[in-house]
Amino acid sequence: MLNKTKGIAMNFFQLKAVCCCMLFTATAFGQTPKKKIAAQRINKSLKVDGELNEPEWKQSPVADKFIALQPTPFKPENPDNNSEVYFLYNDEGIYIGGYFHEKYKDSIASELVGRDGFGNNDFAGIIFDTYNDKINGFEYFVTPLGEQFDAKQAPNPNGNSEDFSWNAVWQSAAKIHNDGWSFEMFLPYSAIRFGKKKVQDWGLNIVRRRQKSGEQLFWQPIDPIANGFLTQEGFLTGLTDIKPPLRLQFSPYFSLYHDKPAGADKFKSRVGGGADVKYGLNQAFTLDMTLIPDFGQVVTDNQILNLTPFDVKFTENRPFFTEGTELFNKGNLFYSRRIGVEPNYRKYPTGTSEDVITEDPQQAKIVNATKISGRTQKGLGIGVLNAVTNAQYTVFRDKSTGIEHKEESMPLTNYNVFVLDQTMKHNSSVSFVNTNVLRSGKDYDANVSAFLIDLNDKKNKWNVGGNASISNLMGKDGKNVIGYAHLLYFGKTSGRLNFSLSQQLYDNKYDKSDLGYFTNNNTMDHNLWVGYNWTKPKGIYNRMYLNFNSFYSRLVTPLDLLKRKNMMYQSYSGNVNLNGQLKSLWYVGANINWGFNYNDFYEARVPGRVFQNKGRIGLDVWWNSNQSKKLSWGGEVYGGTGGVFKRVSVSPSLFGKIRFSSKFSIDNSLNMNFEKNNAGWAATLLSGNGPLNDTIIFAKRNLRMVENILNVKYNFNNKMGITLRTRHYWSKVAPQQFYQLDETGKLKDPVTPFTKNVNQNYNFFSTDLVYTWQFAQGSFINVVWKDISESFNRDFEKNYFSNFDKTITGPQANSFSIRVIYFLDYLTAKNKLKKKKTV
Repeated sequence: MLNKTKGIAMNFFQLKAVCCCMLFTATAFGQTPKKKIAAQRINKSLKVDGELNEPEWKQSPVADKFIALQPTPFKPENPDNNSEVYFLYNDEGIYIGGYFHEKYKDSIASELVGRDGFGNNDFAGIIFDTYNDKINGFEYFVTPLGEQFDAKQAPNPNGNSEDFSWNAVWQSAAKIHNDGWSFEMFLPYSAIRFGKKKVQDWGLNIVRRRQKSGEQLFWQPIDPIANGFLTQEGFLTGLTDIKPPLRLQFSPYFSLYHDKPAGADKFKSRVGGGADVKYGLNQAFTLDMTLIPDFGQVVTDNQILNLTPFDVKFTENRPFFTEGTELFNKGNLFYSRRIGVEPNYRKYPTGTSEDVITEDPQQAKIVNATKISGRTQKGLGIGVLNAVTNAQYTVFRDKSTGIEHKEESMPLTNYNVFVLDQTMKHNSSVSFVNTNVLRSGKDYDANVSAFLIDLNDKKNKWNVGGNASISNLMGKDGKNVIGYAHLLYFGKTSGRLNFSLSQQLYDNKYDKSDLGYFTNNNTMDHNLWVGYNWTKPKGIYNRMYLNFNSFYSRLVTPLDLLKRKNMMYQSYSGNVNLNGQLKSLWYVGANINWGFNYNDFYEARVPGRVFQNKGRIGLDVWWNSNQSKKLSWGGEVYGGTGGVFKRVSVSPSLFGKIRFSSKFSIDNSLNMNFEKNNAGWAATLLSGNGPLNDTIIFAKRNLRMVENILNVKYNFNNKMGITLRTRHYWSKVAPQQFYQLDETGKLKDPVTPFTKNVNQNYNFFSTDLVYTWQFAQGSFINVVWKDISESFNRDFEKNYFSNFDKTITGPQANSFSIRVIYFLDYLTAKNKLKKKKTV
């Protein structure tokens, strides 16, 4: 989500969620008096139906007089649209009820989007900081149509403090009236973590979004130019004699698949099953375990043609590795897709000249995965994640005899992440993170440790911190390879003018890629960011942000470059960004970026070789219309030039969404990139005398990319819906002329003409059709149909439509699956049995 204090330019994917999430990274503190509200204890259970008609609600103190953050900070809410929220609790959990008044019924924005979706909705949000550490929190939201979403607040490497992948099981209901809408929530104590104090006071804030007016209102006022969100919360007081319950929950599942791999003649059916288990070890710590995990229904990855020398970093979509993993993301050492999906290490058995490969798995099957996480009353967070993947084998068949044999391609592997995170005063913290990969047999093991510290002053205005990390590859090529890395940063984080200065260093032996995402070592990067913001509406805008970024990079250790000893400089670049929201509720932005001549030590794909490229300059503009309208749209256009061949790049994008009703909507995005005279690696001709003597071929090439994504959504109600997502990606690389990279890093005519066909034409088409029905609390039936078609060749089609036609008529992989997940809670089952015995 967007960090308000920095105002970094947004693309339209960020804008899709910024209307609600940017609020939670904005802040206020000391100058605003802290509000308090007392929770009222009751001795009965209430029906959660969205109607506040029980007499207990009238006896509870009210949280009201909300104050705006957007569009006009500190503006009191209009009395015609006043907000009222109440808190009750009993031995089982906390009840929250509210009434959000509206002068006109049609001022309420509502759309069915499914669980954990913002959509075009007004919403009510409750934010608890149960440990009062001003860093970690729990968030629960409900919309006027009764849909839920929830999140955890915790610091995270990418700057986004909210983890919306976290899910709890709780109840909610809402009802729309002629003069507003009301809601009720029930949070069982199993859905939140807290200590064992007899009397507890929790940090609290309440947020209300009025989508059509662009208003974001808070019970405890928020200062948009200060650092931190939880640092200025109010308080829910007087929670007495509440006890963390026994938390034991099972989610057994049953799956049925009917699959046909691409190129196969027949479908194959298979049946699977397993279980997810959650067990509360004590009031603060939870054990999560998945047994015989099945991730076959997760959304298809956005595959691309990778023209870089580095791995593509894909989004993690497997629920076990996305939910409640905020502790494990500290230090940026953990990339969960290394477990099973993208293992960093594999062997490539070749068999004999008489063998053909019949099976060659690219992924490792997960046997089980377990994580333990939580935080003590004194603010010590502890996390342990462990997963085991089975050995995988390449299967060969002898062409003459037909006899099959197999050779190990991936060993039995254990992955482990261990985290200690101690929160301190003034929103500060200190942490230790360790990742460990153990492989069976003689294959090497890997261990990475990092120590992190983040400190804020008493007024939460200045920030300093960093980390130091050691990697150790044990038995790599018969040696132990030990590397070092660090990050240092300092900045001003509150006020209208802010800045940050940082240095990140990886020595030439540091490597965290066995359980983390990592591109390259031997680099020292410096970054300066300066930002200024206007948060009060004026003229045509509601708020605007301006920032300047400067980046300088160099090597840590000189490479043994041919004829270029002690070359250290890598690159120097910068950009200026201006973005904000207009009075019309449109978002707009522009970016000017540049880079000076640079040394590329990676594009040649041979360690020790360098490519000297020329500078660049570019301009990017984007816009997004008012999202509360039934028809909304936006776009982005980038244009730039630079490089040794005076490259010309144009990248237009368009996207739009139409809502036919609160149940039915369609959105589409079209992203394109066209480059002429791009310079890039084409081939490596081996010399037999070592990599530094190999012949590196570069190409002056024309690039074309088109990505088209269509989403169709229909929700029958707030528990049942169907979604369709189709994506077609086409990328074309057309070399125009070939060059040889010389020893100094410059391009020259090849000594021997290069005639190999290195054209690239890649298509990827995917369809995900998903039906979901939540038939009980935490219980789902999911029916999924997936279709994937992929092609790569050296010949070009006439145009985009020819590529699309050939792709969808080519070999396709199909999968139809049904999965039933049933949620069982020990306490709920126990209480039901008690009631039956009483009757």
